[in-house]
Amino acid sequence: MITNLARSWGVHITEPIARFLARLGLSPNQVTLLGFLLTVAVAVILATGRLQLAGVLLIFALGADGIDGTLARLTGTSSRFGAFFDSTLDRWAEIALYFALTWHYTHIGQDSAALVATAAMATSLMVSYTRARAEGIGIPLKEGLLTRLERLVILIVALIIPSLLYGALWLIAILAGITAVQRIIATWRLTQGSQ
Repeated sequence: MITNLARSWGVHITEPIARFLARLGLSPNQVTLLGFLLTVAVAVILATGRLQLAGVLLIFALGADGIDGTLARLTGTSSRFGAFFDSTLDRWAEIALYFALTWHYTHIGQDSAALVATAAMATSLMVSYTRARAEGIGIPLKEGLLTRLERLVILIVALIIPSLLYGALWLIAILAGITAVQRIIATWRLTQGSQ
């Protein structure tokens, strides 16, 4: 899974940055908000049709997104609210990106592509929702074919190579839908026999 690989390799990059931010006095929640605002700025660029620029900038936004958790761990300031805040803004950031794509495609008259971007947004949100609901009933659930990091990696590559974008959105829409179903099945199996 790309997520686990990124965590193991990314620590060499995120820890020095997190230590620097800690010296500046920034809190994990401030870094979370900063990463979100950076992604929204990328979404604005994306909505104007500058796909490749948005793809490159999204790499940096995605990198910033991984620093808040590292900062919380290094400074001993992890909190339940921080986890909630990070997860919530991750969803809003993803909505902003897909909405920007929908806006762009609608603006240039590609209605079918706008619908696929909307479908990718919907199924991506269902992946996160199924995990949140499972955790709400006490079941830790990280299984699945296409987590947020995988979705964003596919999106970044497709933005940098725009000829891949339409197909990539179809891929995200379908595989994220499958992932949501995987999580429903996993939760059903884990709750068998319980009320």
